[in-house]
Amino acid sequence: MKRNLMTIVIGAVLIVIFALLLFVFQVRRSEVAVVTTFGKPTRNLTEPGAYGKWPWPVEKVYKFDQRVQNFEDRFSQNLTADNNNLLVMVYVGWKISDAKAFFPKFAGGSTVAAQNMLESMLRSAKSAVVGRHPLADFVNADAKQLKFDAIESEIEQAVQSQLQTNNCGIEIAFLGIKKLGLPENVTETVFQRMTSERQILISQFQYEGEAEAQKIKSAADRQAAETIANADAAATRIRGEGEAAAARVLPVFQQNPELANFLLRISALQQSLNQRATLIFDERTPPFDLFQHLPTNAPSR
Repeated sequence: MKRNLMTIVIGAVLIVIFALLLFVFQVRRSEVAVVTTFGKPTRNLTEPGAYGKWPWPVEKVYKFDQRVQNFEDRFSQNLTADNNNLLVMVYVGWKISDAKAFFPKFAGGSTVAAQNMLESMLRSAKSAVVGRHPLADFVNADAKQLKFDAIESEIEQAVQSQLQTNNCGIEIAFLGIKKLGLPENVTETVFQRMTSERQILISQFQYEGEAEAQKIKSAADRQAAETIANADAAATRIRGEGEAAAARVLPVFQQNPELANFLLRISALQQSLNQRATLIFDERTPPFDLFQHLPTNAPSR
């Protein structure tokens, strides 16, 4: 009896497991799934979890990796807008955005077929975008003149537009230029152009430096001229004031020349003795000759 019960329980468990395998499937976080009914896509599942289905041949589940996949295209030669050959390599990251559209577009949802088509679109877009830009946008002595960001954005938009037009169920996650190269016949021309551009920059800096130096020199000359003019004006004013004062004093001195001479010597002597200093002088030299006439015995008080 116990053996029969055990057999029944095991059989029931196996039936449940078999039913789950037939009617339930799981979508992982890194996957997207498409469910087909009699071979036609009917459901697009992007969220992880368990889902129900009818067993084959009614419904069948196809799962795809929705993580970003990347590749690099060929290091191919393209013609720029100014007719120079340029070698360009681009890297691309892409992922499945709509499994329901992706599945019928590529036989059974083949990622290999999808990448092959994407490479073809990329070559076409890269050639078109490079052909709209001169070589100076890729190779330039002045880093500010480079336009890598704009070129990468144009290539990405061109590829993305083709994917949407063809309803491929794919979107571009990132795209960028990985490598640039120049054929040997272009290298010398590029170096000459870079040398010429560098010489132009040097000439520009020299011109700006000379202009600034001339401006500084002119300002200094103008300031010096103003200072000299102000000094000459001040000297003229002081000289005039001195001559005017002399003109006022001269008549007085002419009335009593001896007194005037004595007063001038006294004034000069007073100015000499204003400072605390020890004087060594010749008493025969004016105004110190006044000491010759001092009384020998001064009265005591």
